[in-house]
Amino acid sequence: MASSGAEPDGARRVRVLSYNVRSLRDDRAAVARVIRACEPDVVCVQESPRYWKTEKAAAWLAHKTGLVILAGGGRVAAGPLLLGNLRVDLLELRDVLLPKTRGLHARGFASALLRIGGSRPFSVTSCHLSLEPAERLRQFALLRGQLRPGEPGVIAGDFNEPPEGPGWRGLAAELTDAHAKAPWGGTYTSVPKQPYQRIDGVFATPDVEVLGCGVPYPLPGVAEADLRAATDHLPVLAALRIPAPE
Repeated sequence: MASSGAEPDGARRVRVLSYNVRSLRDDRAAVARVIRACEPDVVCVQESPRYWKTEKAAAWLAHKTGLVILAGGGRVAAGPLLLGNLRVDLLELRDVLLPKTRGLHARGFASALLRIGGSRPFSVTSCHLSLEPAERLRQFALLRGQLRPGEPGVIAGDFNEPPEGPGWRGLAAELTDAHAKAPWGGTYTSVPKQPYQRIDGVFATPDVEVLGCGVPYPLPGVAEADLRAATDHLPVLAALRIPAPE
């Protein structure tokens, strides 16, 4: 997996981690260890605690991973959260609360415009889509609205749908499915003890080069025991090349 850092032309290698942490209801210390070992620049969290002491839980996770809160984590994003290291500059918040279907969970996007070092500004969106197929398909369509014309962007999350699904296929027709483009590590993200399906992923706009993407095991410092104990999903780590300023 490529390390983070600047390139001679002003582009930037960036590590983006996507992780459903199941409201930190399992082994939260294992969650923190996995995140630290992946050395991400940006973390797209799903199922950040949202019903009880949400700000305290997000602050705990940021502190234990050596990161800071960038976006989400509150009522607007309804679960998704963005964390970043100290090299990340927050340029604009774009959190969105999605239309809600009666009887189903409120959902939203944690989204922001970021810059790291001298890179071009790029957007990052963390999402956790519905279990209900019709609502989920509408949410896939709304994800496209998080991307501005001509702006590099990354969308990562728990899509609750495999690559064969209509929403995933539609998004992959417009964006780069990072693991399909440059597979690295493991493929399946659910469930940790016996992974059999890929429902978590990272997508990038065509101007973002994918250097590698997959479940970060084996990776130095990432213990299989921690992956199993941390939550009911496996994380997805992507190494991306954000283009240089124009």
